[in-house]
Amino acid sequence: MTQRLVRFLSLLMFGLIGMLPLAAQAQDKADPKKDYVIGAGDVLRITVYQNQDLSLETRVAESGAVSYPLLGSVVLGGLSVTQAESAIADGLRRGNFVKQPQVSVLLMQVRGNQAAVLGMVNRPGRYPIEVTGMRLSELLATAGGIAVGGSDVVIHTGVRGGQLVRTRVDIGRLLTGAGNEQDPVVQNGDALYVERMPMVYIYGEVQRPGSMRLERGMTVMQALAGGGGTNTRGTVKGLKVHRRGADGVIKEFEPALTDTLIDGDVIYVRESLF
Repeated sequence: MTQRLVRFLSLLMFGLIGMLPLAAQAQDKADPKKDYVIGAGDVLRITVYQNQDLSLETRVAESGAVSYPLLGSVVLGGLSVTQAESAIADGLRRGNFVKQPQVSVLLMQVRGNQAAVLGMVNRPGRYPIEVTGMRLSELLATAGGIAVGGSDVVIHTGVRGGQLVRTRVDIGRLLTGAGNEQDPVVQNGDALYVERMPMVYIYGEVQRPGSMRLERGMTVMQALAGGGGTNTRGTVKGLKVHRRGADGVIKEFEPALTDTLIDGDVIYVRESLF
């Protein structure tokens, strides 16, 4: 009976131990963020415990390498900080320079992985990608978010697989939870551009002629309401919309009140004849 119990416990422990790597893999898949990947231009401070002469502050070259005492050229570009620490420690150990090296790598300046945020944002500029897996919405928040007068559509450009890609991301849908799958991962060299908000214009016999923000699905009737409606001389009959086509030519047509407007449309409300 005792032997059976010992065998059962051994099998149980073996099963639990065998499951540990699977659990670690599942955790890695659940977390899309990983350690920052060192890139060219980053400034690193490397220290070895109780070996002050091996301390060094250096910039990563374009080749991804740094010149380190005793080891010479060490390629750290493309490695995480933890992997860089292990690479230096292994080199010191294999060369019998330090028996049990305790290496620490501190990222002083992030220059290697950056993306640009341009257009109608509160703080345009270049920003470091401090972790792999950074999303477009996170980088946009780093730049202070969309400025007053900015569109809720962000143009994302970058290079994937040697090909230039360009996508339009609807921030409105993204933040309401309807389009989380459209929050792309930002990579080194990417650029975000926020256009100005879309506008329509109304003039003629209305209470408040001028420009207004084009809301999603805005109709001619809604634009008239935004302009305060017609004045005492105006009429909704014979409305005209001036629209620029893809060829750049402006065309005039008479819309229905339920027709949807597009960016740049100009509505003319004429005077009533009676």
